[in-house]
Amino acid sequence: MITTLKVREIVHATPRTRLLRLDLGPEGFPFRAGQAVMAGLHGSPLRKPYSIASAPREALRTGCIDLLVQVDDAGGPDPHLELAAPGVGVDIEGPFGHFALPRTGPGASLLLVAGGTGIAPLRSMLVDALDQPSPPRVGVVYSARAVDELAYRDELEALAAAGRITLRMTVTREENEAWPGRRGRIDQALLAEVLPSRDASCLVCGPPALVNDIRACLRGLGIRDKAVVVERYDD
Repeated sequence: MITTLKVREIVHATPRTRLLRLDLGPEGFPFRAGQAVMAGLHGSPLRKPYSIASAPREALRTGCIDLLVQVDDAGGPDPHLELAAPGVGVDIEGPFGHFALPRTGPGASLLLVAGGTGIAPLRSMLVDALDQPSPPRVGVVYSARAVDELAYRDELEALAAAGRITLRMTVTREENEAWPGRRGRIDQALLAEVLPSRDASCLVCGPPALVNDIRACLRGLGIRDKAVVVERYDD
C-alpha cells in the first residue's frame, strides 16, 4: 500500500545527509523501531529504501517521521528526491523489515554499532529503548568518515553526558586535529570498552564490510551469533 506524506521540513544533519521530515497527518503511521520504508517523489515510479530514524512514540508526539537521506555531489538530496522540499509529496510503502529491538526487561543490555547513515535505525531503537519503563543498559559505537559526518552527534553526546548510554565515536578518514575522539575503524578493543555485558543483544547497521568486521570482533569477545542482528546497506 502506498501512502503519500508531505514534507514538513528538511534539516541539514551533516554536510552529506539531510533529515527529510514527513508529516504523518491525522491517520498516523504505525511502525516498529528499526523498520524502513520505500520512498520516492509523489507519482514517480522510482522508490528506494530508507530506515526510519524516529522512534514510534516520538512519531506519535511530533506527528512526523524522519528519514536520513544521503546527498548527491551537487549538495542536494538523493538524486531521486532532488525536488523534495517543504510541501512536496513523498510516496512511501511500508513499513517493512525485521531489524528490530529484542524484548527487554530489567537487567537487559544492548550494544548498538553503526557506520555512516546506519545510525538511522539504531537511533530509532535507542530512543525507543530509553523510553521504556525499565531502560536497558546501552553501549553505542558509531563510526563515520569525518567528524562532521557524525549524524546525531550532539544528541548522542548529551545522552552519554547524562549517563544514559556509554558512547564511543570514531572517524576513519579525516585528519582533523580538533577532534578529541577516536580515529580508525571499529575494532574488538573499542567494542569491549562499551559492551554492557556478555549477554547483551547486539544490533549492527552499516556497509557490508563494517558489518562483517563487527561480527568477527563480537565472536572474539565471546558473543554468540544468535545475539547479533545486522542490517547492511550499500555505500
